[in-house]
Amino acid sequence: FACFDARLVVEVDGGQHALQMEDGAVRTNWLESQGFRVLRFWNGEALRDTDAVLEVIRQTHIEPPP
Repeated sequence: FACFDARLVVEVDGGQHALQMEDGAVRTNWLESQGFRVLRFWNGEALRDTDAVLEVIRQTHIEPPP
């Protein structure tokens, strides 16, 4: 998910992404170089602890970028 106004990208990854971590790092580096903040969560985390994931997203949106 991406919010261009907030310059925020949220990725929810399944287990298959554990095998593609290098690709994810390259994508994250590129997005960050374009001024985006990237948050990444595992599917299970997003499903089991949705409120906590949403709180991290909310806090990230409130806090100014580094």
